[in-house]
Amino acid sequence: MKPDKGWSNINLLVDTAWPRLDAYLVSQLEGLSRTRIQSLIKSGQVQVDDARVLKPRTALAGGERIQVDVPAQPELSHLEPQALALDIIYEDEAIIVLNKPSGLVVHPGAGVRDGTLVNALLWHFQSLSAGSHVQRPGIVHRLDKGTSGVMVIARNDRAHLKLARQFEHRLVEKSYLALVWGDTPEADTIETMLARDARNRIAFTAKTERGRAALTNYKTIERFGGFSLLEVRPATGRTHQIRVHLSHINHPIFEDDLYGGRKTAAAISPQLRQVVAQLRNQIKRPALHAQRLSFSHPDTGSEVSFEAPLPSDMEGALALLRKQPSA
Repeated sequence: MKPDKGWSNINLLVDTAWPRLDAYLVSQLEGLSRTRIQSLIKSGQVQVDDARVLKPRTALAGGERIQVDVPAQPELSHLEPQALALDIIYEDEAIIVLNKPSGLVVHPGAGVRDGTLVNALLWHFQSLSAGSHVQRPGIVHRLDKGTSGVMVIARNDRAHLKLARQFEHRLVEKSYLALVWGDTPEADTIETMLARDARNRIAFTAKTERGRAALTNYKTIERFGGFSLLEVRPATGRTHQIRVHLSHINHPIFEDDLYGGRKTAAAISPQLRQVVAQLRNQIKRPALHAQRLSFSHPDTGSEVSFEAPLPSDMEGALALLRKQPSA
């Protein structure tokens, strides 16, 4: 069943047992993401046998009558399409794969009204998924402002739902390149909880026993004497996960000011100060690049993989390091 564009009142009769209410509603309501359905439940828009249910994990025995009130999604007219350049890697009727440049915010939010990837997408494409938030048409996942690299965008709600499920169930393979301080081990796994940092509300911390579980794997590709280039594979997708985890093991990403990657002269050995000054002329953002993204195509079901080439600022930084005598 597909809700109307306006306010919809939907009535359903559960024909068999379901372990979770949200999973049942995802199976019945075409075009609504699991995230939006969970939001409807938590906001009291779902009744089971005339009683409001606020927990998405509520089990169903079968035979229940469910009423779902689906408010109309606000119009997107306040999101201004803008003629910003996009580096498109691939596109079809279901998805867009692009190479996001560093410095580009993915969607409007606090303090950012325009000039985002969403504004550019609205200019270049007539159809995007509604997604789970009115300010984020097409957006299934995000990269931080300073992070460059490959992203997948959903062109319709069916594709959005299928991609979102893959991200939720850790079926998407993500590979990043990170230039970090110090000489790292050959490979390692970092597993911690992540939570908001009580001392800085825009940052996260791994020094906590609460929050959400996060798992990151990495291997060292090159060492330069004072710096290392890593291939990083996050198994979970927490906000700032790679940045926090690498800082947590005392190898912060170069120029990541939020997590200790922009060191002062006093914290840099005299032997490295000259090369650091040269590096800072090459790269002026956290040296993190989303290199590869692999997933199951939402229409065909086939496994697909896309890569974004290393941007010129990181290429220049690596070229400089490879010329150093310690490389």
